[in-house]
This record gives sequence, C-alpha cells and structure tokens, in this order.
Amino acid sequence: SARDLGVIVTENLSWTQHINHISNKGRQMAAWTLSVFRDRSTATMLTLYKSMVRSVLEYCCPLWDPNKKQDIHTLESVQRTYTSKISAVKHLNYWERLKALKLQSLQRRRERYIIINIWKILQGISPNDLNIEFHYNIRTGIKCKIPKLTSPNSRHQTLYDNSFAVKGPKLWNVLPCYLTTITEIHPF
Repeated sequence: SARDLGVIVTENLSWTQHINHISNKGRQMAAWTLSVFRDRSTATMLTLYKSMVRSVLEYCCPLWDPNKKQDIHTLESVQRTYTSKISAVKHLNYWERLKALKLQSLQRRRERYIIINIWKILQGISPNDLNIEFHYNIRTGIKCKIPKLTSPNSRHQTLYDNSFAVKGPKLWNVLPCYLTTITEIHPF
C-alpha cells in the first residue's frame, strides 16, 4: 500500500485499509474530545463532532467511497457511537438521533459530495480529467453518459462500477431535471 495526500491506496484498489485507518483516527479523536470536554449538550457535542471527528472521516471521500457493507458499517459506527453520548438524544436509536440532530448518515453525505463534484465538473469549476460526457434533453435535463468497460472481467467490472467515473454519473442521473440545470453554487 502507499499513502498519497493522506489517502491509503492498496495494490488491489481496495479501500478497506484506508477506511479502517480513518475510522481508528476518528475514534481516537472522538475519545479525546469526550475526555477533554465534559459538556454533553447538543450544541457543544455537534460542534466538536463536525470539526474534529467528521472532518477526519470525510477527507477526500468522493475518491474512496466504500461499496462493501462492512466498510460502510465501520465508518458509520464512529458517528453512531459519538451521537449516543449526546445527553438529549442518547435514549433514541441511531436513525432517530440523526433526525433529531438534523444530521445525515455518512453514506448519504458521501453521495452528496460525489454529486457536488459532478456538478463542479459540469460547470467547469473542477477539471474533467475523467472525460465525463454530459448531454442535455429538454425533458430530463442534463444527464451524464455512463462509460462502458472495454474488458469485461468480473473483477475489473466491480472496480470500475464502484469508481468515481461510474458512480458519479449514476448518482447524477437520478437527480430531478430542475436540479441538473442549476448553474449557481448556492441554489444547487
């Protein structure tokens, strides 16, 4: 494996090692904040979580967005544990806690970041190094062409289907027409 700009890449392109690493870092940061700050009020806990813990778990996430259930669970468990320490909502189950705290699951946030990156490519804010093609249709709005893999090996197909070049266009294409045609960042 090799570490590049804080992301661990393995020779088989599995993100499990990276996810385990950042999950451990997130747990350590959560434990540190819980040991240093005694206040368990919602405002304090959310501020600490968003700035100190969640930022570790989401760094560069459009690149390494996991597709294995175990990896998703590993990441989500950090948020699940941390939110259970908030006094006002500790009696609720995880999904009710998220709703009460006005938080999204980490999986949903990663999908959002991928969609935002596709929008930035469309608007020319980010480079289109992957040559993602966009097509406009008056009825469906702007859609992405989902590229095909030239060598249909099952292992390569799985890696390719879970890459940003394929996952991003798939998520973009399920957006409603009115969202795909927005050209300003704040309304989007």
